[in-house]
Amino acid sequence: MDFLRVGLVARPHGINGDVKVIPLTDNVERFYDLGDAYIERGVRHEPVSVSNARIQPDAVLLTLSCSKTRDDAEKLRNLYICVDRAHAVKLPPDTYFVADLIGCAVESPENSVIGRLNDVYGTGANDVYVVILENGKKLQVPALKKLLKYVDTANKRIVFDHDVLQEVGLYED
Repeated sequence: MDFLRVGLVARPHGINGDVKVIPLTDNVERFYDLGDAYIERGVRHEPVSVSNARIQPDAVLLTLSCSKTRDDAEKLRNLYICVDRAHAVKLPPDTYFVADLIGCAVESPENSVIGRLNDVYGTGANDVYVVILENGKKLQVPALKKLLKYVDTANKRIVFDHDVLQEVGLYED
């Protein structure tokens, strides 16, 4: 089964086993409808029920079936809350799950491989793609529509516009 991370347990909240979760999704409202989820423990994904979600400005408070006490909640610290693909939110066109982008070959318009997408992080204005180049160095680029000529997550390929890349790319020295 394929899983997507939707949150990271930051710490316990209160004494009844609730946890404070840092959302890893653009749509925090999705936690209101999150009935079934999984706790990621290494390579294992343990099913868990979510019975209550409260959204705060910087986090989400969750009540999980596997956590009844503060000690239970403490054992969940730094673990991921995941969903399976069947329960993932439906994405609008031209948007992608980060998990599907990681590992994609990044190519020039001439189909020569530049490197592989290694990480994606948000800056508030837009996401930034971190590409490990063929020479082992890093390239960071904003995820701009004008840069992305072609994205095919099924075949793990992303094609960058060469001219835009020269304009916005930040290469590691």
